[in-house]
Amino acid sequence: MRKTEFANGEYYHIYNRGVDKREVFLDRKDYERFILGMNEFNDSRPSWKVRFEVSPRVTRGETSNLVELIAYCINPNHYHFILKQKVENGVTDFMRKLGTGYTMYFNKRHAHSGVIFQGPFKSIHIDSNEYLLLLSAYVNANHEIHGFLEKDWPYSSLLDYTERRDGKLCNKEIILGQFDNNFFEYEKYIKNNADYFREKKELEEYILE
Repeated sequence: MRKTEFANGEYYHIYNRGVDKREVFLDRKDYERFILGMNEFNDSRPSWKVRFEVSPRVTRGETSNLVELIAYCINPNHYHFILKQKVENGVTDFMRKLGTGYTMYFNKRHAHSGVIFQGPFKSIHIDSNEYLLLLSAYVNANHEIHGFLEKDWPYSSLLDYTERRDGKLCNKEIILGQFDNNFFEYEKYIKNNADYFREKKELEEYILE
């Protein structure tokens, strides 16, 4: 039974990794397909089916967002999200649709069968603003913390936060508003805390190798 109880208006750290720590994002198309799902599945439509190609959402009647995406990072064998629940069961429904849709896509494209993620997604309630800011730094810089040093990692919301990309997937205001929307100050905050995570490793339960 899941320990976390999801409530509307609350923030959560959501994460998971591939079975046996295997890579589940093998190339650019896989990353883009997962990001497409993050957009397409974030509504109240009951269907979890989604197109394989990367394209804008097609509106099908009245819908509402299940969650608000605050930050994300997708690495070869795991992902991290910060989500705010918008409607009842929003986090659960969003993650169920996203996980099922991507698994079906991955299995078909890579001639694989069975599960690809290590059980149900993991979740932690973010119960303070200080914790929210700290986790935003951890999630946004997660690729660097894990040694993926490619400049401007395209599968993280960091580029959106620092205005190096015009991304609309995340709501950045809750974080950037606390830095007077000064992207350079927030980038310094991220760098300082990324160094801390990398050197001290004090959030072991959240670090998915």
